[in-house]
Amino acid sequence: MSWIREGELNLIEKLSANILKAGPMPKHVAFIMDGNRRYARKRQVERQEGHTQGFDKLAETLRWCLNLSIHEVTVYAFSIENFKRSKDEVDGLMELAKQKFIRLLEEQDNLEKHGVCIRVLGDLTLLPLDLQQHIARAVVATRTHNKCFLNVCFAYTSRHEIANAVGEMAWGCIHEVRLSDFLLWQTSHSCLVFQSVLWPEYSFWNLCDAILQYQLNHRPLQKARDQHREGQALQQHEADRACLADLLQHHGNGKPLDAQRRQEALLNYTASREERVQDFLGALQHKRDSFLTDLTSQAALA
Repeated sequence: MSWIREGELNLIEKLSANILKAGPMPKHVAFIMDGNRRYARKRQVERQEGHTQGFDKLAETLRWCLNLSIHEVTVYAFSIENFKRSKDEVDGLMELAKQKFIRLLEEQDNLEKHGVCIRVLGDLTLLPLDLQQHIARAVVATRTHNKCFLNVCFAYTSRHEIANAVGEMAWGCIHEVRLSDFLLWQTSHSCLVFQSVLWPEYSFWNLCDAILQYQLNHRPLQKARDQHREGQALQQHEADRACLADLLQHHGNGKPLDAQRRQEALLNYTASREERVQDFLGALQHKRDSFLTDLTSQAALA
């Protein structure tokens, strides 16, 4: 089954999509692909068939999102907690993932046509080496595409991601990137929709219902986002002022600055901090790119 299914919506789906698109539309939608095993039990088929049907539903859902002009999709495909399942099931999931990423590499023309960038979020080192290599090749092959983004959370939990982020911050400090005054937290204001449907049975109308829920809650969500951004900006401004005061106290000439010179110093300090942050993000991206490039090189030599 293809990652990106070709085809238009039917007449009723098109009409519904056009009505929805007249209102505010989410730019990014995330799905928890839950219920594959329960679906298999319900249909009295093998567990692996339930997982296969779950991937097929992902391909169909991506087509709906493209037709609804939703250009970023995140899917929770495999949790680190799933490694606790039976060896046969985990091995089957790893093999299914390998087959699907191999198929993705065979569909590069289609992905390029739609401008789909594949990003895989999670701890790849927990996966079999051959799967790591296929994932790396897919990510590297599509990283210049910028029309649509598919984020696949694989070998992932938010707790593990936070722990890794802390480790990467420590790595940045070791490499002389000062980040002590960089705000490390970020709150996302999103519309959470819980639907009592097994993932392989998810339908276009379930997606429309979720988007409608987003539209009904759009105004308070946007207000909360705006207030959060204002609060973050104020908090960062106060942090910059405190850090500047500390620098002046320990490294200044002991003479107080007048208001104009203090404002100039604050602007310079803020610009310097933002430059350090960008340097860190660039170094981190280079580190990740090198990891993926090394994996693709290993695959080419194998």
